[in-house]
Amino acid sequence: MQNRLNILSFIQNKGRVRAEDLRREFGLSRVSIHKILLKLQEENKIQKFGTSPLVFYGPKTENEYHNQYLGIDSKIIDFINQNYLYVSPKGEQLTGFEGFTAWSNKTNQSVEKNAYDYFQRMTFYNAFKKNGLIDGINKLKNTFDKIGLNKLYYLDFYSIDRFGKTRLGQMLLYAKQSQDENLTKVISNETKPSIEALIKRLNITSIGFVPPTVRREVQFMKVLERNLNLPLTKLSIVKIKSQVAVPQKTLSKLEDRVENAKNSIIVNDDRVHQNILLIDDAVGSGSTLNETALQIREKRICKGKIYGLAIVGSFKGFDVISEV
Repeated sequence: MQNRLNILSFIQNKGRVRAEDLRREFGLSRVSIHKILLKLQEENKIQKFGTSPLVFYGPKTENEYHNQYLGIDSKIIDFINQNYLYVSPKGEQLTGFEGFTAWSNKTNQSVEKNAYDYFQRMTFYNAFKKNGLIDGINKLKNTFDKIGLNKLYYLDFYSIDRFGKTRLGQMLLYAKQSQDENLTKVISNETKPSIEALIKRLNITSIGFVPPTVRREVQFMKVLERNLNLPLTKLSIVKIKSQVAVPQKTLSKLEDRVENAKNSIIVNDDRVHQNILLIDDAVGSGSTLNETALQIREKRICKGKIYGLAIVGSFKGFDVISEV
């Protein structure tokens, strides 16, 4: 009982905290912390924000929100609590309705109108997902004359009109820009179930991670590869070092992106593979994944099919993503 009261007091004083914060503060086991958190939720004293593994617990504020925004349906508030992430100019990660309110106020927009519009737009975009994946192969076929991939998937859109980057898009951008290894681990943990399910469904036997172009102390793709720890044959893909490193995001013309991918990526592997999954962090034009697949076919080292998977992708016909 005392532990529960102490944890409740801590949450009320600190605001939103993670289970790991509580474990470090009180020295209790993870199982004990989660039992207490579950009990406090059942007692309507705290509420949960976000989805696993990026979950926060905060004081119960639902009544406060309903008093302030009486016109907003509770299911919409719950939806926003589960799906929204705002990173403030100060670098604060504000999840759920708190973040949504902060963004709306920051941009001088109506919280009520934004909430309904956001729910409707997200419902529209989520309709493109099947089994948690977005099929982007038709966009690729409409962009390139020669296609190396059998299928292209991404886990979410990078951004949506009017509301900007999605939750996963925000996390990816700041994980790369800030070289935050912990945030990369969060992305890995969150995306791993979908990736493993896809591997099983497509009978994937080999996997290849597209190497980064820009040198960073913490490389997102390397950390992602290590954290996913997939028990598959690894396809060797390398980036050729040029006099000046030219990231895909700096190129606005499609033909430049194709030329860049064709001359900077080498499939350094002569083994014969069955079904291959190529993973990249973000799909803009799709040229990197497609050119890598074309190289594999030219080398005749794949007896089966080649699939592409990106963490996030553009909604508008593989428009260029120039931030990540």
